[in-house]
Amino acid sequence: MKIGSMETGDIQAGDARFAIIACRFNGEIVNRLLQGATGTLLNHGVAEQAIDTIHVPGAFELPLTALQLAETKKYAAIIALGCVIRGDTPHFDYVAGECARGIMDVGLKTGIPVVFGVLTTDTLEQANLRSQLNGDNKGVDAALCALEMKNTVKSIHATD
Repeated sequence: MKIGSMETGDIQAGDARFAIIACRFNGEIVNRLLQGATGTLLNHGVAEQAIDTIHVPGAFELPLTALQLAETKKYAAIIALGCVIRGDTPHFDYVAGECARGIMDVGLKTGIPVVFGVLTTDTLEQANLRSQLNGDNKGVDAALCALEMKNTVKSIHATD
């Protein structure tokens, strides 16, 4: 069985529904990621009414929200967006690590792709560079990943 190719993935939207979870913490940065992700989904044929956006306080709340959404089975993929910037305490390590682990666990538990679109940077400058509206925007990358993973999972199940 061969699904996809090494060069390009299938990013056709079809009639799939997507959920985007966006953190309010570091909101200016996350809002740019959200614009990038939403715009990318729309540009690839996802209907505006097929995109649900949920706001949560911070990155630590992303996994629980992703699990609740995934368990509804309404979404082909879920995109988790946030920004955790390293500070002077170990708080960064706990939040970033547990957020990543939790998001991964949701996908493994439910079979629904949950894309980790959380910036984990050392500085505000790095976060700004990765969330530009007319340049590098990791929200765009997260949306493209969600589209591809939706199709990959669908292809795997189609060959059962």
